[in-house]
Amino acid sequence: MLDRAEAQLVEARRAQMVTRPIGIAGDLRQLQAIHGQLFQDVYEWAGQLRTVDMRKGSDPAAEFFMPVSRLETGAGFAFAELREDKMLRGMDRDRFVERLAHHYDQVNYLHPFREGNGRTQRIFWTQISAAAGYDLDWSKVTGAENDRASRAAMETQDLSGLRKIFDRSVEPTTPGSRLTPERMEQLRAFATLGQASPQSRSIASPSTERTSGHRRRTEGRQHGTGRDL
Repeated sequence: MLDRAEAQLVEARRAQMVTRPIGIAGDLRQLQAIHGQLFQDVYEWAGQLRTVDMRKGSDPAAEFFMPVSRLETGAGFAFAELREDKMLRGMDRDRFVERLAHHYDQVNYLHPFREGNGRTQRIFWTQISAAAGYDLDWSKVTGAENDRASRAAMETQDLSGLRKIFDRSVEPTTPGSRLTPERMEQLRAFATLGQASPQSRSIASPSTERTSGHRRRTEGRQHGTGRDL
């Protein structure tokens, strides 16, 4: 009952964003603004950054997201790299899909909010993609597939699943494509694809500096989120 009520409230706010989209800044503030608008009726902390370390689900083998102590610094690196890529503008479709997968993984690792990261990020990347001349049809992606691809990218640096998802869902923007009933239905997929199940919710940890043995993270790189790229 609560999950259904949450989905309805978030869907109502998402529908507002279709006609009154948030400005494209390509930074953490844009993510916070999207999250704040989507979840303002659900969480009193909507739009605020998390204050604890987290990992996905209840699997003890799951890797933790960016430590909260490095969250804002890591976000600065991630979005600086997106700007270096000219916000994905001026790319042919193959290059766009490749770089979108890379940047999606970088931002997903940040996981800046206690809940609602998936829905927030999908709107964020739909806005970034539209500004770059591409539409993202999330109705072609299942939540389970997105979770598997995101985890493989984060834990083993295997971006093939994300590239497969985006290769299926990316199309060049056509005149009026974001105004048709079909396009509205594509955007409606945000509410269902991102609805968290008990198995997929993020779990907080009291640790603030836990690292994973699956991959090295170095903050010595000049750009990026402190990850091996």
